[in-house]
Amino acid sequence: MSHPPARQTIDPGALPRHRHADGYVAIVIAGAYEEAGDAGRRRVEAGDVVIHRAFEAHLNRTPNAGAQVLNLPLPAARLAAFGRIDDLDGVVRTAAKDPRAASEALASGFQVTGPGGADWPDLLAAALARGDAAPLGGWAAAFGLSPEHLSRGFGKVFGVSPQRFRLEARARAALADLPGGGTLADLAAAHGFADQAHMTRTVRALTGRPPGAWRASNPFKTPA
Repeated sequence: MSHPPARQTIDPGALPRHRHADGYVAIVIAGAYEEAGDAGRRRVEAGDVVIHRAFEAHLNRTPNAGAQVLNLPLPAARLAAFGRIDDLDGVVRTAAKDPRAASEALASGFQVTGPGGADWPDLLAAALARGDAAPLGGWAAAFGLSPEHLSRGFGKVFGVSPQRFRLEARARAALADLPGGGTLADLAAAHGFADQAHMTRTVRALTGRPPGAWRASNPFKTPA
């Protein structure tokens, strides 16, 4: 999917897991909802900010009241995935005239929020996002679950299997490291892929382009 509209109404119900090719900032201006995505799971409400980077995926669960969201370009500063701003009205007013200026103003007043939930799907998602290569069977045993229950339960929360969640996290990490040099085979090994071909297939499936094309593109090297 491309960039979402600047002002967005999130209707009550569930919005299935989806991703955008372009990164953006979502500011909740009214209502509340739960977001569960590659950066974790949070309940967000007015004044909360969610940073969506290119090719990250998420789903939303919204109560009956729905929610209103203002979407802005990513600021130059690299911010944590979840935060808050105090001057919500000021950012909204600025955005009506200059969305880029509003994004930079948001960055200057961004306050990182604390960790999200601490139940087992959240703990597993955080570990997978960090690149934890531990066998999922070991995680299931640690949580007192069968491997099948682990996979089904995680899928209900995040909309994707833990295996796919980890694979896509590796692909995004490899994309971020592409400008650093080294061979693609070395990059694949460093991020836990079986070989370069496996990394290439995964990155292409995620972004529509293979790693070599991202590296060769000039001046745009990798997605923000």
